[in-house]
Amino acid sequence: MRKLYFLLPGTTDKFACGGLWAELKTLQLVQQVCPAEVVTYRQREKGHLWLDDLLQSDDNFRALDDVIFVMSWGFDVAKLAPKLKSLNAIYHAHSAGYGFNLPASVPIITVSRNTLGYWGQRSPHSLLYYLPNEISPKFVNRQPDQWGDRDIDVLVQARKSSSYLMHQLIPALQKKCRVEVIDRYVEDLEALFNRAKVYLYDSAEYWAVQGVSEGFGLQPMEALACGCQVFSSVNHGLSDYLDPAFNCYKIAGYSQEFDVQRVLKVLDNDPKLSLSPSVLAEYRSEHIIQRLWVILEDLNTFFDHRQLYPKDIPDLGYRRIIKMRSQKLLTKLKKLFNSLK
Repeated sequence: MRKLYFLLPGTTDKFACGGLWAELKTLQLVQQVCPAEVVTYRQREKGHLWLDDLLQSDDNFRALDDVIFVMSWGFDVAKLAPKLKSLNAIYHAHSAGYGFNLPASVPIITVSRNTLGYWGQRSPHSLLYYLPNEISPKFVNRQPDQWGDRDIDVLVQARKSSSYLMHQLIPALQKKCRVEVIDRYVEDLEALFNRAKVYLYDSAEYWAVQGVSEGFGLQPMEALACGCQVFSSVNHGLSDYLDPAFNCYKIAGYSQEFDVQRVLKVLDNDPKLSLSPSVLAEYRSEHIIQRLWVILEDLNTFFDHRQLYPKDIPDLGYRRIIKMRSQKLLTKLKKLFNSLK
């Protein structure tokens, strides 16, 4: 198999975010299947290759026939893709909605079925694959039958939380139960999830302001795996696995008082909604590595083919869509005219 170069702007705290951690996790999983390493392109870093150095000479270009570049940073893909036009490149898509298009020569691997559907419509002639993010094995329910031993009634992470959650629902709940709001990075989040009875997550407002989608939404799944009862928004990638009333509760349900009543009912009655083991298994490393074998073999076959055959399927671009709509309208008008004769 070809070696994979994971393109990242950098790996230091300057670029720290969920997308970076997810990409580095994917890199580690890929390394169990084929050679892979980080290549940076905004910040030179000791121990990592620098993209411009790789692209400088003709000798490098010939050697890069045996390499696949993995783009993932949504805001940078529109600039990176043209630089890699003559090389083997794929897009590892987390969020959707950045507004750029990709040629059919760039396969797309998505972390959620929601993003898969987005690219299935936007890039219908590209190869598309689904590869979910990994949920670490450390996220497990350590006390499945000891609800009373959990000392946090309601747990909330401030980052990405809606103004409604922070300024209305949480103050109302704080008058009635023990609420802990986390506004800092937590190293052992799984320990907190195993102390909490209810976890609140409401990111729809955050992503609406950002203008892109929730790519995956790992925290509600991690909380569910640790035995928390989850109240969450169900936007974008969250809809892949959240099933309101069956494994979670939909937050921001009509009114603040309705939310308060539902949270208190959960705390009092101990209902035990949870993700089924079969759903969780889809996001564990064993299953993801199995999918990686299939996807990477398919990608290598495609890039071998691309060296020998040109693209010959017409793009579904804006002009073609307008032309087809015009033809459809013209056909309707002809039928109408003929019916009036």
